Parts: sequence; structure tokens; C-alpha cells
Amino acid sequence: MDGQDVREHIGGVNQSGVRDYNERLLLSMLQRNGAMPGSDLARRAGLSPQTVSVILRKLEKDGFVKRGQPIRGKVGKPSIPMELNPDGVLSFGLKIGRRSADLLLLDFAGRVRNQLRTSFDYPLPDAVLGFLEGGMETLCADLDTGALARLCGIGIAAPFELWKWHDLVGAPANKFETWKDMSFAEQVAGFSDLPVFVVNDATAACRAEHLYGSAKKYRDYAYFFIGSFIGGGVVLNDTVFEGNQGNAGALGSMRSTGPLGESRQLIDVASIHLLEARLIEAGLDPKLLWRQPQDWSALSRYVDPWIGETAQELAKASLSICSVIDFEAILIDGAFPEPVRNELVERVRRYLINQDTRGLVVPQIEPGSIGGNARGIGAASSPFFSQYLLNTNAGLSAI
Repeated sequence: MDGQDVREHIGGVNQSGVRDYNERLLLSMLQRNGAMPGSDLARRAGLSPQTVSVILRKLEKDGFVKRGQPIRGKVGKPSIPMELNPDGVLSFGLKIGRRSADLLLLDFAGRVRNQLRTSFDYPLPDAVLGFLEGGMETLCADLDTGALARLCGIGIAAPFELWKWHDLVGAPANKFETWKDMSFAEQVAGFSDLPVFVVNDATAACRAEHLYGSAKKYRDYAYFFIGSFIGGGVVLNDTVFEGNQGNAGALGSMRSTGPLGESRQLIDVASIHLLEARLIEAGLDPKLLWRQPQDWSALSRYVDPWIGETAQELAKASLSICSVIDFEAILIDGAFPEPVRNELVERVRRYLINQDTRGLVVPQIEPGSIGGNARGIGAASSPFFSQYLLNTNAGLSAI
């Protein structure tokens, strides 16, 4: 991506005692912009070249950054860009879904090194935690001593108040209620010393898009992720905003209207579980939707109407969101094939034309780029973000 399309982070500080902030700033700039010479980092961050040079030497010594290929062709010495070292830190990411769980190992550059998956009728703590413990052992078996020492945490992406979804996935209420008082940190501490970072699953997907996807040219936007149930995320000031209780961007809970005029939530009218129900009614196996690699072309008779109805709901929801904050864009992604995502985005754009937009700045409607793995990647990036990158919504007090 052209660097001109990437929004810049806020400037740095030269005073002593805040090097941790400046380290995060430079790491965030390299993560967002790619490899850059120290002189460019200093200019964009508003730091002195000497300050940047000292920080980069420390980060290189600690293994977080490495030297790239020299840039020749200019007057004077070749310029040597610095870039994130993919081996600098590694993390685990666990995505807890309504039908399956994924465990992946992510490197500092955002590349999935390895991944495991399990399926179930509905997620219960014993099965999910057993998968996490066994999966970590399996993934660690392929790592050498140096890589094991670079593991920095476990990110867990789970639906907010998971125990309230028992009616939607068919789990007996008394079994599903066991999620309510469970502490992930306490349970994981029984088999791992790594720190645990829990995030809403849709917020995790939004973070994956923001860190590694195509949204880098936007500073503020809302994000829809459509899985079995639709969720969302919010990006403000170039950072994913989690909210006071970690539930910002709960877009699936937005109000909508059912076919008889009854009050519904967006989750009831714009989720893949509705498409699953249609397949079941037609005598088809809903697991066809989740078979990898995904290909829904043979199901177009059922998929096309679902796209149209979902697009109408997303068009209305997008304007409702922008009546609160004038987001530059609305990004749409989900656990579906790329052609479905592109058609859904195009339909939303068309439906917006006929909506009442008085008093609103109509946002751009754009596709996300990560796809079905966004929640797992976002979960795994949480340890990176919390420990090494800059949260521009928190300021110095959060670092």
C-alpha cells in the first residue's frame, strides 16, 4: 500500500522517562507503514534522529526489529530501513465460536505460523479449555527453545456474555450457565504461565482488520463481522476502541424490526444462522456453509435472498451508526467466501442510495480483507497490542 494512504500516529516525546511510549510509537509505525529508515521515523514521529537511533538500537538488540535491505540509488550512504522482526514475539490466539474453536500461533508480523480447529454442537468450558491446553502442547512441540522464550501471551476471543446465547445454539441452559462465573485467566493458569488477554470476538476481528487488513487509510470507522451471529467493532483515533467494559461496537444488538413489526435485534435479521435455518428447512446440511475451502456457489438459490435481506439491514444499521459518530467508512467482513462478501458490500452501497440520509454524512461502504480467520488473528494480536503497540485512545496513562 502507498504510504500516503496510511494515517500517521500522533507525535512522539523527547523527554526522559517516556521511552516506553516512544518504543511503542516506533513499533506501531513500523507495524502500520512497513519498513522505514530511522530518518523517516524521526520525521514522522516528531522525535530527534538521535532519540530514534537510540531506541532502534535497543529494539534491535532485544530482537523486536531487524535491518532490512539497504536502499541504494541516492546521494550518500545507502539508507537502511528497519522493520518488525517476525520472530521478535509470538502469541497464541483462541477463537471461541458457536460451532467451532480455532487455536493459532501468530508472529509479530501478523503471519499465522500454525493453526488447529475443533468442532462441536455448542461450546462448553471443559471442551474449549481442553482444546486450548492440548492445542498449545501440540503447537509448542514444533517450536525450538528460542521461539518458546518469545511467546508473550494468549489472546482469547469470545462472544460477550457467552452464557446468554444458549437459546440460539441449543445448549441446555444449566450447562451453558457454567460460562458465567468462569475466569479464563484462572483456568489457563492451571496449565500455562503466559498472560491471558480476553476480548470480544467481533472486536478481535476488527483489530485484525485494523492491524493487518485494508483499512489503514481510515482513521475512524465502524466494522461489521458476520459469523453465525453478526457482531461489530469501532475504530477511533486510529485505534480499536474497546469501551469501558470491553463491549464497544456491540452492533449486533442494534434495534431492527421483524416481519410483523415486532422489535428485533440486528443479530436476529442479519446473521448466517438465518441462512443455516433455510438450508435445514430445504433438507440440506448447514455444515455445507462451513466446509473448507468455502464455496457457496451451489447454494445460490438460498444465498442470494439472504444477501439481499442482510444488505438492507446493514444499510439501515450503517446510517444509524453514523448518526452517533460520523465515521469515514463502514467495513463489512465475515465467515463467508470472498464473492459473497463483495456482493454483500455492493448491495449495501445500492440500498444506501434510497435511504433517508438527511443530516448525515454518508459513509463509504468497503469490504474487509481478512475473512473468516479474523477473530482468531485478532485474538492472537491482543498480547502484541497490549504489550508492545500504541493505544492512541488511552494516552500515556495506559502504557
